[in-house]
Amino acid sequence: MTAALPCPPEAGYFAGQTVHSLAAALRAGQITPAELVDHSLRAATRLAPMFNAFVTLDACAARNAAARATEELAAGVDRGPLHGIPVAIKDLVATAGLRTTMGARHFASYVPARDAECVRRLRAAGAIVIGKTTTHEFAYGATGDRSANGAARNPYHPAHMSGGSSAGSAVAVAAGIVPLAVGTDTGGSVRIPAALCGIVGLRPTQGAVPTDGVFPLSRSLDTIGPMARTAADCWALWQALITPVTSSTAPSGTPAGLLRGAAGMAPDRPRIGWLEPNAVTPADPSVTATARARLDDFDAEVSPAELPGAEDIRRAYSTVQGFEAHAVHAARLAVSADQYDDEVRGRLRAGARITEADYQAARRTQQRARLVATELLGAHDLLAMPTVGVVAPLVGGRLVWVGERQLDARDALLGLTATWSMTGLPALSIPAGLVDGLPVGLQLVAPAGREDLLLHVAVQLEESLERRGGRARSAR
Repeated sequence: MTAALPCPPEAGYFAGQTVHSLAAALRAGQITPAELVDHSLRAATRLAPMFNAFVTLDACAARNAAARATEELAAGVDRGPLHGIPVAIKDLVATAGLRTTMGARHFASYVPARDAECVRRLRAAGAIVIGKTTTHEFAYGATGDRSANGAARNPYHPAHMSGGSSAGSAVAVAAGIVPLAVGTDTGGSVRIPAALCGIVGLRPTQGAVPTDGVFPLSRSLDTIGPMARTAADCWALWQALITPVTSSTAPSGTPAGLLRGAAGMAPDRPRIGWLEPNAVTPADPSVTATARARLDDFDAEVSPAELPGAEDIRRAYSTVQGFEAHAVHAARLAVSADQYDDEVRGRLRAGARITEADYQAARRTQQRARLVATELLGAHDLLAMPTVGVVAPLVGGRLVWVGERQLDARDALLGLTATWSMTGLPALSIPAGLVDGLPVGLQLVAPAGREDLLLHVAVQLEESLERRGGRARSAR
């Protein structure tokens, strides 16, 4: 199964591969983990000046891990679909012995002593960490162009944003540097760059993956999410992220086959509630039409839906995130404010002006949001809308036009993702098509704990597109 969009220009080896095809080739002796690592390292180096996906590569450790993976497979030790597969890690997530900068000058030389729990799980599943990917400074931004190591750039057009804050992770997958990457999502930091770069990105149910070893942005909203070119590959990475290291069994079989089995009672013809994006935030009509057309690619019962109080939820999100982010950084701001990016520093200082009373009121809105969204999902299996209401703005741009209305770029990017972050429910972005040559995403939302349903439906969408022998649509 291939991805829904054509590969971007200059894409590396992994743009034409799936985890299933790579796993099969490894076990058939047609390729080795060392060769996969070399493909990844060469592409990362070649594309660095163009896309700036990585902060740090770990060639020596990756090659050592590849040698171990080869020995284990030869000895009959099979850790599952990710055994010997390269993966990239957002530079907000601790990796033992490997520099982890948070995209900030404060941590330019920081080397953690221990892996984050999610990295431990990936290594236990046999995945090979290639390096650390560019993140918006301290993950506090949706644009992906404010980092101590510079802006990550869109593989479909490097003059445009990748989206953030998991910017480099999305770019590394979309550009074919790695087949899989790990990001974090607070208000949309996996889904936004996934949509803008044309890949699959999952924000899981709040608390589904331990955030131990991940630098916090907003503790009540932070999640860890998988990023891949296809839904089946995203599922394979998701399974590794939710499998504790103490587990003695690894899933076997193909990612798509495993997902079909795990989906259990997933309906053959799901009931999907379509939310018009303009009811939440202004959206480009071509983006909306492209996302809706992608939803209509397969047999589903689609009907209108509406989330009451969406605007209030969105405002409460900014309050919760701003208050909690400032709490994380207050001491650091007091002694080294000059080391922050100007934009990030300004947002953190704005958080200092949020009162405890306002924060508690926003937290109550957060609790109501989950109840309202859960009730809405009682009438639908899934909810759907565009992931982002605009295509990727230009790098450094801070204003975008939607029709005759000018919006703050950050608000335009977060408008359709942050609301769902407040509900704590799982949400998935999948490629919908191209508008003006730039990717557009379709966002699906499911009840708590139903990541399997989200990914199962996404696989169905991919298969329906493949049966038609086409790619997702292009507009304008």
